[in-house]
Amino acid sequence: MKFDIAVIGGSLGGVNAAISAAKENKKVYLCEECDWVGGQLTSQMVPPDEHRWIEAYGGTKRYADFRQAIRDHYAALPEFDVEAAKKAWAEDFKDEVAPAGCFSPGNAWVSRIPHEPAVAVKILVDMMSEYINDGRIVLDYWTVAEDSVVEDDVIKSVTVKNVKTGEQKVIEAEYFLDATDCGDLLPIVGAEYKTGAESKAETGEPDAVEVADPADMQAITWTAALELVPEDQEWEAVKPEKYDYYASLEVPHVGVKQFGWYTNKLQGPGTRKLGMYDGEGTDGCRGLWNYRRIIDTPNFKDGRNEVMLLNWPQNDYYLGNVIDDPDKEKHLEESRELTKCMVYWLQTEAERPDGGKGYRVRLRPDIAGTEDGLAKMPYIRECRRIVAKRTICEHEIVRDYAEKPLVAADSVGVGHYSMDLHMTTKSNDHFMAKTYPFDIPFSAMVPVRLKNLLPACKNLGCTHLTGGCYRLHPVEWNTGEAAGYAASYCMDKQITPEELLNTRMADFQSYIQERGIQIHWPLDEMTL
Repeated sequence: MKFDIAVIGGSLGGVNAAISAAKENKKVYLCEECDWVGGQLTSQMVPPDEHRWIEAYGGTKRYADFRQAIRDHYAALPEFDVEAAKKAWAEDFKDEVAPAGCFSPGNAWVSRIPHEPAVAVKILVDMMSEYINDGRIVLDYWTVAEDSVVEDDVIKSVTVKNVKTGEQKVIEAEYFLDATDCGDLLPIVGAEYKTGAESKAETGEPDAVEVADPADMQAITWTAALELVPEDQEWEAVKPEKYDYYASLEVPHVGVKQFGWYTNKLQGPGTRKLGMYDGEGTDGCRGLWNYRRIIDTPNFKDGRNEVMLLNWPQNDYYLGNVIDDPDKEKHLEESRELTKCMVYWLQTEAERPDGGKGYRVRLRPDIAGTEDGLAKMPYIRECRRIVAKRTICEHEIVRDYAEKPLVAADSVGVGHYSMDLHMTTKSNDHFMAKTYPFDIPFSAMVPVRLKNLLPACKNLGCTHLTGGCYRLHPVEWNTGEAAGYAASYCMDKQITPEELLNTRMADFQSYIQERGIQIHWPLDEMTL
């Protein structure tokens, strides 16, 4: 099957890479390993992690349009109380740069627009529908890459397989984009890539480890959809088979049980106390229930139950890797089991401020689109990363080390988030550092050798540390959107990405700016 551009992986970046290329009238192949596109936002059930300027700038126009479509969807529901939602949003985010009238379906405090994953899936598919209907995008679900043909540093074809039927297709294309959440295409095409922690000698990063460990990666989390059950409704707590094992685990280097309200401090040694609701933890910290809440009852006139997406420290799975690990399937299953056990703990043994134990919560399979209420796919924080012409390092973006924000001459987008690394799988380290708003350098998207490969997810040329902030929703979206345009531009100009970088960068930047990509922050207008 012959295409102009093949996008392997239906992540947020993958969807946007495909749309960018299709908008430029390229014939695009897109495959996704489950039946929902959208990756971390949808099948992994993680509401958007964003920065405090996102309502005004700091993302692509397409991303802004997507966010508006989310709000339009809820505002059109007869049972949704728009005014109540606006009032709650204005209180929660009153100090942020934002136009009047913003609102959030879930009133979560970590996300500015938390919503049901199925709503995002519908909008993403709607965004592609014009191109799917006219044949510019061919989309295969339940499909993964498994082989390739590469000649003279050019990928000629990739063989994909339907995991349900076993059917194989050989996909030929001018460009191949890896938009998988784990960077799965990279080893298949023989690309140079990194995993885990680089050493200080490799990167020069002040907080890098002394000895590199490719197997020391951030924990994955198998999220779940939970609702609060009113007193007049029935619910049941079923004890999972491995509950006693997981309940007995002690978090390494922290000295607390896996299931409990105590966890590691965000930085350094010691513990902090979390709580189910606001004010129950250390220093009056915000509650975990509304951390990633996607349905807040007061926002709905029909009084529907509150729903949140369970992505807490207690169900971070740091006992093994799912990348380049022979026990991948075992770790995936144990991650699912950990979350089931954590739900049971929350139902039966979680201590309440009134001295009792357990909360009236139950899984919501309909929200997750699964039979058990767990997400379709695990939340992947860290993936394989290409070895690129440029590697983005900690001292370029972290406030403690950089003198000013990273402004890249070859920027193809912008992003911002704290450099946030969850408990890792080997050293069991964790880390968080404040960053400046940063650019996305195109040189970090150009592989050192392969001529027609581009990253379109969180697999660009960052490090174990900087991947902690280049992995978030708006950045991944921007990376994918830019990758699709870059592949199309290179085809039209009959050049390689390396030649684009070296000879056509200013023209390409004008090209993507005309298409709604912001390439630099308005630093003069911002309070950092």
